[in-house]
Amino acid sequence: MSDFEAVVGRVSERVDPTAEERRALAAAAGRLADRARDAIANLPVDAEVVQVGSTARGTWVAGDRDIDLFVQFPSDLPREDLEAYGLEVGKAVLPDGHEEYAEHPYVKGEFEGYDVDLVPCYGVENATAIQSAVDRTPFHNEYLLERLDDDLAGDVRLFKQFLKGVGVYGSDLRTQGFSGYLAELLVVEYGGFRATLAAAQDWRPPVVLDPEDHQAAEFDDPLVVVDPTDPERNVAAVVSETNVATLQHHARTFLEDPDEDAFEPADREPLDEEALRAHLERRATTPLAVVFDAPDLVEDQLYPQLYRSRDGLVRGLREYGFQVLRSATWADGRAVLFVELSVAELPAVERHVGPPVHVEDHARGFYEKYAADDDAYGPFVDDGRYVVERDREVRTAHEFARDRLDEVALGAHVASLVAEADYEVLVGGEVASLVSEFGKGFAAYFEPNA
Repeated sequence: MSDFEAVVGRVSERVDPTAEERRALAAAAGRLADRARDAIANLPVDAEVVQVGSTARGTWVAGDRDIDLFVQFPSDLPREDLEAYGLEVGKAVLPDGHEEYAEHPYVKGEFEGYDVDLVPCYGVENATAIQSAVDRTPFHNEYLLERLDDDLAGDVRLFKQFLKGVGVYGSDLRTQGFSGYLAELLVVEYGGFRATLAAAQDWRPPVVLDPEDHQAAEFDDPLVVVDPTDPERNVAAVVSETNVATLQHHARTFLEDPDEDAFEPADREPLDEEALRAHLERRATTPLAVVFDAPDLVEDQLYPQLYRSRDGLVRGLREYGFQVLRSATWADGRAVLFVELSVAELPAVERHVGPPVHVEDHARGFYEKYAADDDAYGPFVDDGRYVVERDREVRTAHEFARDRLDEVALGAHVASLVAEADYEVLVGGEVASLVSEFGKGFAAYFEPNA
């Protein structure tokens, strides 16, 4: 037996649900479905109950306790009725549950120790006729059930656990990683766990996979997996370029030297203040943090705004001449936009290069503008162009973050906080005050690994 087979054999023993787990989950799902059908019987419309997701397809990892039930209503039912009837069924099945909202409301709750989502959708003819994003999910279920056998289902479980272990599992907009459905499609497309890793290590983005040869429109993503049930959708649209490369790195490393640790997520210890200060002293850089109360949004709305705001801050600093080494953002009650700068203060003057002297109209305008500026050095000629050295508008990163942050592109809710000056700027050693809130974020930043 090869090292690869030995390692995945031991991991399979951990991630494969036992026969008893399977029986218990199937029984609970059956009782839930019966309760849903009883609730539907009291409605003035017909509807079908279908179990979807990994527990319906046998690709769930041992220990997962999620059951997804969809209630399919007629496609001509008005949206407001679908929402009302869906909530009525959900509350009847899960009386202690609560409402959540995706494209429309649904009920989430607990039943016999299982986490249950009960979601209304339209029973459309095919996935291209969807009226709501969730309408395509039952088609995903049908497609995979036709193609998954026991061996492939086992390989899906291995691949999901591998993705969890290397930190790229999850299609939420914070993680920007691989969804369970995407993991299943990749294993089916390549024919197994080992084959999927072998293919991934050789990817050259942009990678395009089209399981049903839809020959769909172009997608501008590093990884494209055309939804076999809906040719207008890239299942991998949320996956970041960083996470594609991270999977490639770990696929290559694991195939060269199989190790069970690859399947276990790292439990990173948070940095304490002493360790953070030691990193700052060693690096001799200047950290800057913009701190504010995190907007009251679900993560899939919050993190896109934080990422946009972080990127806007970085662009703004660079436009004013600051060198940004790296950046990050974290949220936990409060949120922080964190950047690390090569220097915190710039010279009082900056070089401003004008047009070539031979471009007469533009050159003349540049020359006349700055010739009248008594504070500028120049204009003078350097390498065929007019050049001046003028007073710098912003000399410190703190000044930029304090006074110019409203000039950059920020997430809408963050921009509102900035407009009201409802934020704090910390520079240098002051950022150590954040370590009790963001110790794990600082650990990931100052102790990075692939």
